[in-house]
Amino acid sequence: MNDAWGTVTAVDDGQATIRMDDGGCGRCRESGGCGGNNLGHLLCATPRTLRVANPERCVVGQRVRVGVVDGSLGSSALHAYAVPLLGLFVGALGGSAVAGEIGAIGGSLGGLLGGWWGLRRAHLRSRDDPRFRPSIRP
Repeated sequence: MNDAWGTVTAVDDGQATIRMDDGGCGRCRESGGCGGNNLGHLLCATPRTLRVANPERCVVGQRVRVGVVDGSLGSSALHAYAVPLLGLFVGALGGSAVAGEIGAIGGSLGGLLGGWWGLRRAHLRSRDDPRFRPSIRP
């Protein structure tokens, strides 16, 4: 499980709004950690909040552990980076073969947009899948 800690800020209709304490996996300060949380603080100073199911009936102010199933985070990151990048490369190679440098530029833009569109469709198909949804852990 990939877990992080947060505090319940609101509860309604079986859902809890949770303000996350830290971003990332929690290994930022350990040796071998990527340090991505430090960069995240520079780019986004507002606290992250999640809205998750509340089967444990947590109350406002309670600290909770929130997690996602193993493998889902890595899979999502791989798709988010690989699909648009692959579209960019395929579009550039195809455009270059058809119309040289101008074709490569147009093909790379078209491939990048196509990759983004495919990623967006995959997101819409999988957003109701419980494997990709954060949940409160006991």
